[in-house]
Amino acid sequence: MTETSNTRSATGEAREVPQSRLQRVMRWIPLIAPVLLWAVPCWVLLHTGQHWPLPAELIGTALFALGLIGMPLAMMRGHGRRQQDRAAIVGDTLLGSIWVLFTWSVLLGALLRSALSVAGVGDGQDRARMVTWAVFGVTAVLLAWGYAEARRVPRVRRLDVRLPRLGEGLDGTRVVLITDTHYGPLDRARWSARVCETVNTLEADLVCHTGDIADGTAERRRAQAAPLGTVQATRARVYVTGNHEYYSEAQGWVDLMDELGWEPLRNRHLLLERGGDTLVVAGVDDVTAESSGLAGHRAHLDGALHGADSDFPVLLLAHQPKFIDRAAAQGIDLQLSGHTHGGQIWPFHHLVRLDQPALAGLSHHGARTLLYTSRGTGFWGPPFRVFAPSEITLLVLRSPRQSTSP
Repeated sequence: MTETSNTRSATGEAREVPQSRLQRVMRWIPLIAPVLLWAVPCWVLLHTGQHWPLPAELIGTALFALGLIGMPLAMMRGHGRRQQDRAAIVGDTLLGSIWVLFTWSVLLGALLRSALSVAGVGDGQDRARMVTWAVFGVTAVLLAWGYAEARRVPRVRRLDVRLPRLGEGLDGTRVVLITDTHYGPLDRARWSARVCETVNTLEADLVCHTGDIADGTAERRRAQAAPLGTVQATRARVYVTGNHEYYSEAQGWVDLMDELGWEPLRNRHLLLERGGDTLVVAGVDDVTAESSGLAGHRAHLDGALHGADSDFPVLLLAHQPKFIDRAAAQGIDLQLSGHTHGGQIWPFHHLVRLDQPALAGLSHHGARTLLYTSRGTGFWGPPFRVFAPSEITLLVLRSPRQSTSP
């Protein structure tokens, strides 16, 4: 790998990122979401014809009210200024649990009750109680499964990616992508070590981390991140910042990754050369970097490509898929991203799609640009993954001139 460019000064291009639909919606979510998340299941499961004994009805309603008050308080203590890990675990777990309960209260509350009514099963009270027990049963199963999915070492997803401009000498280049490890309140040092061991079995030429390493500062999460120093690659290990770094002293994470032997590609590039052919490996800061106020931090694609031969194919690391518009305009060959988590807990992916052009997998943009969006290696917040499995990704780059090489 040959370094050919450095981060340019903040006096270059300045682009105002328009406010997305999701950002406009998000301004109101903190006010109305907790009420809806707790009130809807309470009403559907306790007060729509079940006629539970009065003590059960009162206790159940009180528990929902306690959750409505306790979850935001725990989230604020855990993720606010105090950064209390135990509070974060409680708040995050309650958030994930009530999201699943809310989802299935709505779905089964409508669909199952209608089906039972059409089938003539029981009277109104019987049907209402069947729905309640069905919702609780489905929720319990999904939360148990989702917790196991979130905590396990991700499966390896393998795919060949054909790049029309890739030279024959680079055919078969093995690129491993990990992203969104989100080391956080739940200590995942052992999980981190096992992820790195799995990566090392893949015999990668290039290992990429596309950001959101952790929730918390580098000093606080160092023990969980330390195994990243054991990752092996024949050519290079490269990293770009995600939006969560900018909540937790991003420069500290850049410095720690450098200390662990990774190349922070902060608006610069390296060259991967093999068999007489060259691949430009470029990276940009996350699109939220400029609003962080950190000097020199911002997404600057022109700076990342400065000095690179335009005839060489380009592999770009950018944390958020929505950077693909800029990448496609520049004729980038392949962008690697994370950020979406594949939605993490179904059906949250519908909200993700309001903000991002891709949820997961390989997609085409513009005349020649490909985007690969990982579902992420870890999880954020709620320790659950429901219908959105985590992944370690192995992409084998293929040249059209030698597509059958081993």
